[in-house]
Amino acid sequence: MAYAVHHRTVAVDGFEVFYREAGNPQAPVVVLLHGFPTSSHMFRNLIPALSDRYRIIAPDHIGFGQSAMPSVDEFPYTFDALTEITSGLLDRLGVNRFAMYVQDYGAPIGWRLALQDPQRITAIITQNGNAYNDGFVKPFWDGLFAYAKAPGPETEAPVRGALTAEVTRWQYVNGVADQSLVSPDNWVHDQALLDRPGNDEIQLKLFRDYPTNVDLYPAVHQYFRTSQVPLLAVWGANDEIFGPEGANAFQRDLPKAEIHLIESGHFALESHLETITQHIRDFLSHAIA
Repeated sequence: MAYAVHHRTVAVDGFEVFYREAGNPQAPVVVLLHGFPTSSHMFRNLIPALSDRYRIIAPDHIGFGQSAMPSVDEFPYTFDALTEITSGLLDRLGVNRFAMYVQDYGAPIGWRLALQDPQRITAIITQNGNAYNDGFVKPFWDGLFAYAKAPGPETEAPVRGALTAEVTRWQYVNGVADQSLVSPDNWVHDQALLDRPGNDEIQLKLFRDYPTNVDLYPAVHQYFRTSQVPLLAVWGANDEIFGPEGANAFQRDLPKAEIHLIESGHFALESHLETITQHIRDFLSHAIA
């Protein structure tokens, strides 16, 4: 049965949170958590592909997409704060247990949700969503970590490059053999949102907070070892942000993790939607049966 995708907004802690939803409200829930610099828009094709069997919920993080974009003086813009909003949204929607798909920024939010309440998580799909130092590709990350360690004009200038149209496009097409599969609408859409007045300060604030995600990794690894949560890593192998070593590392703490490396880049859904969808459907059919 085909389900329509609904586009809704709800207030959480005084901030409007936009989310996309589809599927039978009584079906097992899968929460899709997007990366930088995109929004739930990145899941526009995956949602209907899964909604015949699952209730799919895909929020826009605060400061991204169609959710509220308060200034840095009105909202803390830490990954802890983004997690609290996401948790509050799920509470508002009556979601007690769920599987989650995490990508890029969605990963540290997802890991925090799992650490807050491990019993809430039924399964994890990670698509270029890192949890190990192994996954960091140094040329991309060296500048960001230098800025986070010592914010200032000299370190800020290089990381502002990540907010440009050139780098936004690069994130979509880098590592994709047939770039004609990737619609330019993606980076045009993302860039328009990045270019909103004040959004640069939001992104810089999150860049400065990023090392807190790495600090959390030992606790995340302990959660993996203790819970043995079912995990599927379906990964763009040519990603020059989170490399394939980050995918393989999950088996260090989750020996039964399923790892699939795909000949794509950071936003692998754009070139390999059908392949990823099939891996997810196969995985969830036994992970949360």
